[in-house]
Amino acid sequence: MKRNYISLLLAVGSLLLCNGCSRQEPLPAAETVPESTISLTVWGGEEDEALLKELFSAFQSHYSGQASFQITYQPQSESSCKDALLQNLEGGADVFAFADDQVAALAAAGALEPVENPEEIRASNLSAAIDAASVNNTLYAYPLTADNGYFLYYNKAWFTDEDIQSLNRMVEIAAENERLVTMDWSSAWYVYAFFGNTGLTVGLNEDGLTNYCTWNSTDGPVRGVDVARAMMEIAASTGFASLTDTDFLAGVQDGTIIAGVSGVWNSVAIEKAWGRNTGAARLPSYTCGNQQIQMASFSGCKLIGVNAYSKHKEWAVKLAEWISSESSQTRRFELRGQGPSNIKAAGSPAVQESPAIAALLAQSEFSQLQRIGGKFWDPVSAFAQNMAEGNSSGTSLQEQLDRLVDDVTAR
Repeated sequence: MKRNYISLLLAVGSLLLCNGCSRQEPLPAAETVPESTISLTVWGGEEDEALLKELFSAFQSHYSGQASFQITYQPQSESSCKDALLQNLEGGADVFAFADDQVAALAAAGALEPVENPEEIRASNLSAAIDAASVNNTLYAYPLTADNGYFLYYNKAWFTDEDIQSLNRMVEIAAENERLVTMDWSSAWYVYAFFGNTGLTVGLNEDGLTNYCTWNSTDGPVRGVDVARAMMEIAASTGFASLTDTDFLAGVQDGTIIAGVSGVWNSVAIEKAWGRNTGAARLPSYTCGNQQIQMASFSGCKLIGVNAYSKHKEWAVKLAEWISSESSQTRRFELRGQGPSNIKAAGSPAVQESPAIAALLAQSEFSQLQRIGGKFWDPVSAFAQNMAEGNSSGTSLQEQLDRLVDDVTAR
């Protein structure tokens, strides 16, 4: 009995000794604390949902041994991302796609911090895309595409190579055949096409916020009213309609639209609808007074940003790098037809042979990097929509242009 009592005391003593050692040298946290879930919210264009979810799945598989993830996609237009994000930075997306003209404002607001590995990103992307993602030579975002511009799509069954040199001729052909040529005049982004090569100017002042604009000029070889009248003449034809990008694509698919101004994001759907008859070219000229004016365009890139207030910033950075990587940009081109900013992806034979990319490159000679303050958009849109309606307001064209310039340049 005594022997059993002594054995019991020794056993208890050993347990106490082990517990003492455990308190002095705790086990690593990884072995005692369950792995937490990394929650990330991503904003991207509605049309990118399927692609992004595919990329999310690949990302989660790649890092499955390091963390578990809950990645939530929310649709958000790249063109209005800045406004949505700055309403609630701390509650906004961890990773977001946006148009490059917003990078300066996002950086100034503290929504973006300098990219942690800028030299690696610079080495793998086109210089124009790096410039678009930078503020004062500091890189703030990851280039995603180098194709944020527009050009002409046309159905070869209806137009010759000579026809597509003139917008007025194309509209005339469409009217003769009870078809349509379209362009979105509700968007100031497209309306710039009529003013860009006229000598009438618009742009961002040195303060980075306000605009200068001479679209109401009454001097020079092309006056503002000349452009306005030219737009009204085009709009008066039954062969033209100002339609949104969504309506343009619907018309392509149902056969009512035989040409229109759009970008590479519609290339896959248009090729599916028109097949071998799919044509893409730089924008045509248009008749302005007694002159032919080559239509201009805004150019730019789409970027991926990481919210400086992300609760999981390290993983948000990894996801942004994944979405903008060479392989992801290649996949984006395959599914969406969008032009890569990544040098290797952009140099692939498939990209080089794309009619849409070739048209975008041809138009680049007549394009300007989009650097416009926020007060540009609404006044230009309102003016152009009135032109599309044949000046339904009845206000003199010069008066409308004067008001447009006052609103665009307001401080």
